[in-house]
Amino acid sequence: MTGKERAQKRAEANSLQPLFQIGKEGVSDAVFSQLEQVLNTHELVKLKLHLDTCPQTAREAADLLSQQSGAEVIQVIGGVIVLYRYNPRLHEEKKKPKKKLPPPSKRRSITERTRRFGRKER
Repeated sequence: MTGKERAQKRAEANSLQPLFQIGKEGVSDAVFSQLEQVLNTHELVKLKLHLDTCPQTAREAADLLSQQSGAEVIQVIGGVIVLYRYNPRLHEEKKKPKKKLPPPSKRRSITERTRRFGRKER
């Protein structure tokens, strides 16, 4: 990831709220499974680490989470960790099926529709 991309992700993460917190248990299997679920729905994740109770430092926890989940560490400031993992499913364009018109013989003209619904022609 380039420096510009990292700076852009930091700017996006500025407005995010931490989705979950890491406490006295530290980085555990429950945290990994929760992080996997969050990274599947959101690419950019902000986590809060309780510095007083967590056995790891914020940088150690960020590195562990990054290695386990395959995400990149965008930023570690104090007890806040920002991780990013690209998810191609979130970038797929949702293709809507086009609405097919009925064959020309079944279409109604404007005058037929106005007569049917009782509207005045202009």
